[in-house]
Amino acid sequence: MTEALNELSTYLRETRPNLIADAEIAFGELTLTVEPSSIIEVLTLLRDDPRCGFISFIDICGVDYPAREKRFDVVYHLLSPRLNARVRVKMMAAEDEAVPSVCGVYPGADWFEREAWDMYGIIFDGHPDLRRILTDYGFEGHPLRKDFPLTGFVEVRYDDSAKRVVYEPVELRQEFRNFDFLSPWEGTDYVLPGDEKAKA
Repeated sequence: MTEALNELSTYLRETRPNLIADAEIAFGELTLTVEPSSIIEVLTLLRDDPRCGFISFIDICGVDYPAREKRFDVVYHLLSPRLNARVRVKMMAAEDEAVPSVCGVYPGADWFEREAWDMYGIIFDGHPDLRRILTDYGFEGHPLRKDFPLTGFVEVRYDDSAKRVVYEPVELRQEFRNFDFLSPWEGTDYVLPGDEKAKA
């Protein structure tokens, strides 16, 4: 399989050297690094070229690197049933940079792009219906960003007296807990409630 992926990598780099910035084989898959401006052309090539045949669109995901200038990696996973091989196409995008939507190449990318926007805030230019898909419509922020607060901003509950869903600021009701983050094998320096009942 590695030999076939090496041949495919060489073919792609020789065919369109201006489109692919980098190509490497990792974890049994060919990883292509491209610029956002060429993503549509690269995915169209991978789908339509007879030596590629990556007709099956698997996934789009985001990766967040908050300290980096181009904060996000946008990663596409494709499958070629004819080659029995997978390819990973990766590009970098800044927080406020829109990347082209690939729904015109792979219509199945629609909901994956909505998910990447909902979870990371990655903007897909030209998407037919870019709106939240996993979080509520009034949700603030993007929960898979590494700087998103662990507790979120608001909590949602159904208020039986008001007969509707209400949003309230998050309150942590764990004052009685004292987290020491010690390994359970080391034990604690204090007595947990209930331990006083155990035999010494």
